[in-house]
Amino acid sequence: MTQTLSYHARTRAPDQGAPLIFAFHGTGGDEDQFFELVRQIHPGAGIVSPRGDVSEGGAARFFRRTGEGVYDMDDLALRTERMAAFIAAHKAANPDAPVYGFGYSNGANILASVVMSQPELFERIGLLHPLIPWHPAPVDLGGRPVLVTAGRRDPICPWPLTEALLTWLVDSGADVRTEIHDGGHEVRQGELSALAELLTA
Repeated sequence: MTQTLSYHARTRAPDQGAPLIFAFHGTGGDEDQFFELVRQIHPGAGIVSPRGDVSEGGAARFFRRTGEGVYDMDDLALRTERMAAFIAAHKAANPDAPVYGFGYSNGANILASVVMSQPELFERIGLLHPLIPWHPAPVDLGGRPVLVTAGRRDPICPWPLTEALLTWLVDSGADVRTEIHDGGHEVRQGELSALAELLTA
């Protein structure tokens, strides 16, 4: 367990030639939520799994919100900058490792916000059930693979907002992959299989 730039995180150094994978938990999760999943998917990978530093009724998150799907945008900007610095520090400490990242729900949202501000930090990106209720300007993702997974009946992440994010990613030049099911906010096996393909290709 390490603490860097105010984040508690569970980490593992990458094997030679393996990627460094950042894993971002959902609301109420922690640094353990996806750590073992990454080890199963890519045993040699380095892992950085930070714990969100915002508490919402005792549930860890990566930024504040004022209601379901209503973000404190000033707080999001501050914590996006802080997270980007955290990521950059780990990237600098592992200069030979390609850097991948994925997140679920609130974790996908902070990852997306970082990518929107500093797209050069990641080479592969997985967004599981993201909710981006604002309209960012396109950036240059330069053909980077980006996986988006979603449920068409997700009560937390409405499908039209997922479609808007997919349009933004295409406009930003991403190599977009999707895994969509007809359910809600739960992560299904097809999503995990698509994530494994993204992280090991």
